[in-house]
Amino acid sequence: MSTVTQMENSVDVSVILPTYDERDNIVPLVQAIQRELGNAGIAYELLIVDDSSPDGTAQVVRDHFGDDERVRLFVRTEDRGLARAIVYGINRAQGDTVAIMDTDFNHDPAMLPQMVKFLEYYDIIIGSRFTMGGGMEDRWRYLGSFMFNFFVRVILRTQIQDNLCGFFTIRRDKLLNMDVERIFDGYGEYFMHLLFLAWRKRYTILEVPVFYIKRPHGKSKSRFLNMLVNYSWTALQVRLGWR
Repeated sequence: MSTVTQMENSVDVSVILPTYDERDNIVPLVQAIQRELGNAGIAYELLIVDDSSPDGTAQVVRDHFGDDERVRLFVRTEDRGLARAIVYGINRAQGDTVAIMDTDFNHDPAMLPQMVKFLEYYDIIIGSRFTMGGGMEDRWRYLGSFMFNFFVRVILRTQIQDNLCGFFTIRRDKLLNMDVERIFDGYGEYFMHLLFLAWRKRYTILEVPVFYIKRPHGKSKSRFLNMLVNYSWTALQVRLGWR
């Protein structure tokens, strides 16, 4: 699959999908995204940024979507990690709008058309588990995430309810007006940094409800204790301007 194919038609939305060991999820996810955006009449490209998954995720993508010019595969061997994979995709996106989402079905593809549409009125649209209609199937994870997000809101002093979802859409020019190389570092903590700086820039932010189901395949790469320490430290660094 060529990674430099130029789209024959203009691209409205570039959906960036960072992957690591997601061979069982990536095909149904890509198909679901294509169905939702296609039904909405949105011209799109999907950028799958794989960090050399040992389970063969990249080969699965080649086997199923090798002839689809709307699916662009990048396999990275250096500077790996979730946030760095995302900025890698951002720098190669061709669409006017960028959408970022997980590849474990935490983030519902059916939300994408709505999140793209709302960019006509807001600068950033983010998925939120803590607005009316949002939530998580795993109640213990929901409780822990809710309490930690409350802590983050107290530290950062913003009104954003979900600082860690990582599911969002934004106009690409608005995103590149921020220091993406500085923001996109580490794991999921990049998201609170992004939102805090967007808040400081007075970007308008809309939270739409999302509901996390349990991942159908594979294991989560998140480690709760490490995340608690790293994310807490990041929140303090961001608030004090150290990051």
